[in-house]
Amino acid sequence: MAAKRPEGMVGFTFVWAGQLVSVLASSATNFALTIWAYQTTGSATALGVLSTSFLIPFLVLSPIAGAMVDRYNRKLMMMVSDLAAAIATIAVLILHTTGGLAIWHLYVTTILVGLGNTFQWPAYSAAISTMVPKAHYQRASGMMGLVDSGPGVLAPLLAGALYPFVGLTGILVLDIATFLFAIGVLLVVHIPTPPPSAEGAASRGHLLREAVYGFRFIWARKSLLGLPLFFSALNFAAGMGLVVPFILARTGGQSTSLGAVMSAGALGGVAGGLIVSAWGGFRRKMTNIFVGEFLFGFFFLFLFGLGRGMVFWIPTAAFGACAVCLSNSAAQAIWQAKVPPDLQGRVFAARRLIAFSLLPLTPVMAGALADYVTEPAMTSDTWLSHAFGWMLGTTPGSGLGLQYVLAGAAYCLICLLAFFFVPALRHLDERVPDHDVARPPEDLETSP
Repeated sequence: MAAKRPEGMVGFTFVWAGQLVSVLASSATNFALTIWAYQTTGSATALGVLSTSFLIPFLVLSPIAGAMVDRYNRKLMMMVSDLAAAIATIAVLILHTTGGLAIWHLYVTTILVGLGNTFQWPAYSAAISTMVPKAHYQRASGMMGLVDSGPGVLAPLLAGALYPFVGLTGILVLDIATFLFAIGVLLVVHIPTPPPSAEGAASRGHLLREAVYGFRFIWARKSLLGLPLFFSALNFAAGMGLVVPFILARTGGQSTSLGAVMSAGALGGVAGGLIVSAWGGFRRKMTNIFVGEFLFGFFFLFLFGLGRGMVFWIPTAAFGACAVCLSNSAAQAIWQAKVPPDLQGRVFAARRLIAFSLLPLTPVMAGALADYVTEPAMTSDTWLSHAFGWMLGTTPGSGLGLQYVLAGAAYCLICLLAFFFVPALRHLDERVPDHDVARPPEDLETSP
């Protein structure tokens, strides 16, 4: 008799552990390559282009990827995405060992990694809904938040400890091995096929029609539409802060300081994920979102930008990252509860595309603003240095600090405006029923 494959919460924990190990190694690689890129180019704009390269495939192919996640085997989609990232890492390894690695190579390989992530995120998010009971959605999302935050605690330390002994080559080899481990875990776990729904059956057709349906589903529920629009505005504001050039400029290029700050933020994220996983958050999920996002903007953007040393950066980064876990897990739980499982691939892809629609602009805009406007202005005799120099200083990094402070102020203002003046968003929990509740949404204006 064949052994039973792990399923349910046990199966989810297996998948979660495989991803945690893989992302840890990938984070160590990304940390080392980001430092390499900044030291090679000395340009904040170059790092902005690198971030944009990751998002290009997502913006172009996200709706199609979501439709394919719903149409085909979700486990297969996850495995293909891991394989794409592994291929990109192998390419970087070959270029590095042959002495030919250049910044433009990272742009190309980052596009390939972004392509894999375009399929991976909706597949993983949708799989949670079929593997985990509804009552545990927010806790499972909190665990997935640990995959985003946890590796950041150890990755800089891991990269720093291994680099003197195995170099970048050894770190890349370790990264490739963990990709294979994550794929192996997926092979042994059972991921159920989502049950069919009436809306899922009605949306069937050619691939493009199914891809567009994700947007139609959201558009028909105005409160639900407000959520990704809200996050789009927040993402644009947050994108004007650039942590790598900011810390390196403030500390005279000390990569150890950057690693400590990033580890502190990741440690805060781990703490937040553990708290949410154990507690589950406030009863009303939108309360979690507003509270978590406001605290993130205040601590990890506004106060963080005011800081000029580790004593200030470490606690603000840690607390801000901890707070935002409350928001992320609640948002994920809302979508998992409101959207039928057989539609989640395309709806999740559409929702993420709306929320991230402005992100490709912000890294390049923020980098160019720092290189050509705020940094030169804050370190010379200008009206900008006279207006803000008392608060931020007039040394390297002051311009980037100003961008952080302004981004934090805008972030908090968006949260307050949405809470007080957008009741459809504030009352989303009640206005849009869960997918398994047999009553129409109160704000359903048109049929999708």
